[in-house]
Amino acid sequence: MTKKGFIFDLDGVIVDTAKYHFLAWKKLAKGVGVDFTEIQNEQLKGVSRQKSLEKILEWGNKTLSEEEFNRLMSLKNEDYLTYVENMKEEEILPDVPKVLNFLISKEQPLALGSASKNAHTILDKVNLLEKFDAIVDGNGVKIGKPNPEVFLNAAKLLGVNPNDCIVFEDAKAGIEAANAAHMISIGIGDQSVLNEADYVFKDFTEISLDFLEDIMANKITKQTKTNLSNDK
Repeated sequence: MTKKGFIFDLDGVIVDTAKYHFLAWKKLAKGVGVDFTEIQNEQLKGVSRQKSLEKILEWGNKTLSEEEFNRLMSLKNEDYLTYVENMKEEEILPDVPKVLNFLISKEQPLALGSASKNAHTILDKVNLLEKFDAIVDGNGVKIGKPNPEVFLNAAKLLGVNPNDCIVFEDAKAGIEAANAAHMISIGIGDQSVLNEADYVFKDFTEISLDFLEDIMANKITKQTKTNLSNDK
């Protein structure tokens, strides 16, 4: 069995913190006179805090001083962390522990590759921190997704060739980053949004252990783009 590197995004893949980001961004946007919708929030998934605020200001045709921009970024994070502070294991998305534990039982190295600067805090809150051999978050990259830096750094820390890595992502920017890194990209979510992924599943309940075994055995590769969401 080939040693692979399994890399997981955090928000929307392991835990559903997207709802907390939305609430915090919506409050911030309202404060500067910008209407902000859940549809627009989808475009912020996998995107850094700085780029997210730039997008919101662009949508509202607003400009801010550098000082005010930085103040709002900090304020948004403070609001977001008030939600994170109360997170518990129950907020782990369905079957994520099953997949993590199965891969660990097969001695496959696991990494987190997330734009979040709060990744350690969140993983600690939901008792998953010890599951990962490496964590690359928004504090450890210079260029965010869709640039592949976060996943390439994760592969390096795991000691695995990028071509032998598999990425689980719920965001278009993350799928683009995984593809740019020449890794197998597995979309978690909506097929129409994640259509550039090699494989797409609604959530981890649709990913069979046989599918993971086939990846480890090189029976599933990056060659074929398909939707296996109905393959139980």
